[in-house]
Amino acid sequence: MSLYVLNLILAIAWVAVTGSASLHNLIFGFIVGALCVALVREQLGHESYFGRFMKITALFLLFLWELMASAWKVAVLVCRPKLDIQPGIFSFELSLERDFEIALLANMITLTPGTLSVDVSDDKKTLFIHAIDCADPEANRADIANGFEKKIREAFA
Repeated sequence: MSLYVLNLILAIAWVAVTGSASLHNLIFGFIVGALCVALVREQLGHESYFGRFMKITALFLLFLWELMASAWKVAVLVCRPKLDIQPGIFSFELSLERDFEIALLANMITLTPGTLSVDVSDDKKTLFIHAIDCADPEANRADIANGFEKKIREAFA
């Protein structure tokens, strides 16, 4: 059972015990439940809400940074007098296993200018990505592995 579900159960139990089903009492019950869960989270082998929140925030900030950097790179490529690019499709070996994580990675890649997730292999081990400049696919793979994939793995492990 996830800690969030346990926290919700404790909040509902708080509402039942106090006999007041108001929104304020439910929120207070959720806060009391969060404190109780925080006391036993290490024994249950889970990470705290705050730790998970910080990792998801780091993933979001990385996405914003990559979004701005990629938009700048594409703008520079397009504004050059001679368009010297090598578009192409390269494969990326996934270390992520859950469908949610793979979909999140594929969407982050697609939302970043200059790249587009094309397909995922049937065994969910390979992601095929189209890049506007595929001159160095190894560098592209390393950027994805050390950036988005690493942060997704950290945030949702």
